[in-house]
Amino acid sequence: MSESTLLSPTKKNFDFIDSIRGIAMFGIVFEHSSAFWFIKYSEQSDQLIQAGYMQLAKFATIVFFLISGFLINYKFTEYTPFEYLKNRFKNTIGPWLFWITVFILLKNAHSFFMYFKTRDAIYLPNTWYDATFGQFFYTIFYTNYWFILNFLICIVVLLLFKKHLYKIGFGIILGLISVTYSVNLYYGWFPAEHTTAIFGFVVYLWLGVFLNRYYESVTAFLRKVPMIALITTALILFSLATLETVKLMELKIADPYNTLRITNIAYSMVMFGILLKLGSMKSIQKLLQPRQTTYGIYLIHFIIIELVLSEIVRPLKLPLDTMPPVEAIAYSIVRFIIVYGLTVVLIKLILKTKFKRLIGVKG
Repeated sequence: MSESTLLSPTKKNFDFIDSIRGIAMFGIVFEHSSAFWFIKYSEQSDQLIQAGYMQLAKFATIVFFLISGFLINYKFTEYTPFEYLKNRFKNTIGPWLFWITVFILLKNAHSFFMYFKTRDAIYLPNTWYDATFGQFFYTIFYTNYWFILNFLICIVVLLLFKKHLYKIGFGIILGLISVTYSVNLYYGWFPAEHTTAIFGFVVYLWLGVFLNRYYESVTAFLRKVPMIALITTALILFSLATLETVKLMELKIADPYNTLRITNIAYSMVMFGILLKLGSMKSIQKLLQPRQTTYGIYLIHFIIIELVLSEIVRPLKLPLDTMPPVEAIAYSIVRFIIVYGLTVVLIKLILKTKFKRLIGVKG
């Protein structure tokens, strides 16, 4: 679509946001499905390929917070904080808790199945606590389900400081908090995993709100910037982010792909600019149906990865510890196709039933 068709942020039409939402979720599943999570290379050339593949879609999480902030701006003005949180928790927390419970039940069932199949006690939880509350705690705070809770915490922070919402100084403070997480990767003042970054993502939600208010000015600026300039900048930042990942690998950082790397923040912002400049992509909306499927894909794809994909590939006995990077890329792409395909099929089936509320879609 031409640059002149960038949409005005009216309540009636958020097509361009839906397009970005679909691409962002596509990227999140792409990253989570990668086989590179399980591989460690010692050669720098191999690490570069690994880091580059993982960096491709690494913009998705920050982009998601940006578009979420854009969408909630109107809600902040239409509802009181209590009303907004009540509606948000009802539509978000219910499905979130349901699929976490499904995951834990299936995981325990799988553990007992493997025990009865092999008679190897290694598959059994050590205690009843590990199988219940311990598993629940781990799932909430150390898997991708954490980002739903993190997102809600970010919303609460913005609501608490609602009277400062459009002040640049407030945004600068939030930005400094995020950068603190970036610097912490190198100094380890506190746990560096991005799943522990409780307040590190608030600034991107705030930026989305800010973008909504000054949308016309932002899009007017983007119209003046040639697409080739944005793409070139994105490629440069992609390269820098890849190199930073390799550096973090050399430093033995637990999470070298951390979303809050300063280079990835910059890369994500430019990628968001590119997506915003592209505007409403009808083909993406028709193919992915992001408004109906996005939340469900996020909630279910992790279950597919952990409990379905693992069983599909188990008989293959693939030697991940010795798999060359090019083969790992091919394997990762196959994993993604399986995970995304199965998840979308399941979502489409649920949408045809009265249980669509379980994936955040109103009946």
